[in-house]
Amino acid sequence: MSDAECAGDGGRAKPIRFCPRCAWTKEMFEKELIKLQDYIDRIPEEEKATKEEYERRLLICDSCSDLRGGLCGQCGCYVAVRAARKIGYCPHVRARW
Repeated sequence: MSDAECAGDGGRAKPIRFCPRCAWTKEMFEKELIKLQDYIDRIPEEEKATKEEYERRLLICDSCSDLRGGLCGQCGCYVAVRAARKIGYCPHVRARW
């Protein structure tokens, strides 16, 4: 039996839930990450933060207690997208970047 199969299901493959709070499978999550990276890659260079600034912003977000699985708990955005834009900003009450 593979990891995607459940005993007693007659051998039918069932997707394994990747996120315990939602119905996303690992494959769905990986596809979403690819879409996010594609979106970031298509931001015109003149509108992008420098690589160093982008990484600095993500490190700050990673240490924030409001980060929820790559989403900002203050506004609901994908932090990777917000951090990638020059005009991006932290929406926290006490803005961190």
